[in-house]
Amino acid sequence: MLKRFYPSDYCVSAYEIDYRGLYGSGYRGIIFDVDNTLVEHGAPVDGRAKKLFEDLRRIGYDTCILSNNQEERVKPLADEVGSKYVSKAKKPSPANYIRAMQQMGTVRENTFFVGDQLFTDVWGANRAGIRSFLVEPIARHEEFQIILKRRLERIVMYFYQRKFSGKKK
Repeated sequence: MLKRFYPSDYCVSAYEIDYRGLYGSGYRGIIFDVDNTLVEHGAPVDGRAKKLFEDLRRIGYDTCILSNNQEERVKPLADEVGSKYVSKAKKPSPANYIRAMQQMGTVRENTFFVGDQLFTDVWGANRAGIRSFLVEPIARHEEFQIILKRRLERIVMYFYQRKFSGKKK
């Protein structure tokens, strides 16, 4: 039952993923969550995020930001980094993951998702049938409802780490 929430991969940060290696494996599109994945919750785009997206374009990727936030939050961020976007995504529903792939012209087999929450980001990507990367949240100060979800996430991650410790997934 918990397996539905397991990420395909785990990385400390969205800024530490081996994007070149993944491109070499055939991946062409990346769907990103924004808050606490690329920037702190509610924060504007910073130089690190801009550089990441420049590097991704140089490698050959297309990108799409997928967020449950309103367009007023998501569009300016996407514009700053030169990415496509989908706001009010209703994650974990798979519908807008599919919409993001359509915008990029990619398919499940050559697209992956990067996000910081198991019950919205990762579960939605898994439901859409795409590879999912769970990253640690950038900031530790979060809204109350997210703090509660993080406690439940720890339980899932405990079993995930027990299952995959010492194994290459």
